Parts: sequence; C-alpha cells; structure tokens
Amino acid sequence: MTLACETCPVRDSAACAVLTEEERDALAAAGRTRVLARGEMLFAAGDEDAACATLVSGALKVSAYDAEGNERILSLVHPSGFIGELFAPFAHHDVVALTKSTLCTFARRDVEAAIETYPALARALLRRSQEDLLASRSLLELTAQASAETRLAALLHDFAAAASDTSCHLAQDFELPLTRGEIANMLGLTIETVSRKLGEIEKAGAIARNGKRGIAIVDPALLRTLSGRC
Repeated sequence: MTLACETCPVRDSAACAVLTEEERDALAAAGRTRVLARGEMLFAAGDEDAACATLVSGALKVSAYDAEGNERILSLVHPSGFIGELFAPFAHHDVVALTKSTLCTFARRDVEAAIETYPALARALLRRSQEDLLASRSLLELTAQASAETRLAALLHDFAAAASDTSCHLAQDFELPLTRGEIANMLGLTIETVSRKLGEIEKAGAIARNGKRGIAIVDPALLRTLSGRC
C-alpha cells in the first residue's frame, strides 16, 4: 500500500514534517503503509537490514529477553515516533505492536539516502534520537528511585500526553496500550502493586477507569503532581 501524506494524522508532528511538499512526495515514493495486528512483530533482534518506520497510529514496544527468556520492555513508541536502527548491521531489539498499528515503512537504505539528500530530515531524526535517549534515561531513573505510585502516575501522564493532539494539554481519555502485566514489567513492579496503585490514584481523584483499559483524566494537575512531571 502506498503512502497517503495528505491525509496522514501525524504529517505535522513526524520527522518528515520538516520537508517541503515536493521532498515529502519524493520520500513517500520509496515507502509503503503497513498495518500490524496486536502482537505482530515489526522486526526482531538479529534481523539484518531491518526496516525503518514512522508510527502513524497505535503503539509499539521495544523489548529484549534475558538468558532465562524473561522479557524486559525497554521503551514505547507513540504516534509520530520513529523506529529503526540506522547505520547498524542488524537490529538489537524486538519491536512489537501493542495495539493495531499503522506505520509508514522504508527500507533502511532509502532512509540513509534521504538523510544525505535532506539535511533538515537528518537534524529532525537526530533531535528525535536525543529525545528518545532522554526518555530512556528518565525511565531508568524513575524505576530506580521513584515510589510505585509515582512510577505508575508518570506512565499514565505520558500515555495521556502521547494521546493528545497538542503538546499544550493532556488527552481527556485514552486506552491503555499495555496490559497490567506489561505495565508491571516496564515499571519493575508486581501486577498486584499496579492494580492497587491504579485504584489509589483513581480514589485520589486524578483519573477514572472506564472498562478494562479506558482511562479518563479527571484532574490533570493532580496527576502531574503525583507523577512528578510538573
């Protein structure tokens, strides 16, 4: 399926937003749209010449496995996020869809060529790489030092921010892309602790739960305070 940049919901927030219309059309000609079902893999650790992609909708997880086969979720990718290991001979981590996800995918060689041709795109991808690195460091710091409530509130805050169509405020409601087990995995908690703290954050008045995965942000200021994201 070819790309449809005119109707892309992340055309103004993805890295390609820095390109002119003509440059974007030229880049789009090298790519295609791919839809992943929940649990479907974009690429696996060890894959050679793994594709690069911009996430249009849905959510992805980046994960690795230890010697005992236990999964460790390293990071999440939200809409407009870029995924791909440029200049590496093979992928180092698994990338899997957490929900039905739509992506603009490109062969790595095409992205590398575009970086050479469009310096603005190279700068945009470098900026995103720095943001991803800071987010990873923030997660490490959070899981190492923060309380269980702060960890969970921060994750909810970040989900609401990712679901928003503007950087000025949080989305009023969203669906959790992770199961409670996956949340526990990512935050270094038990499933029981995640369930208990989720109830406490709701009881405090910061959120309201709607069904199995629905979350409504009732008091954004309180959630920011609980999360330490102020």
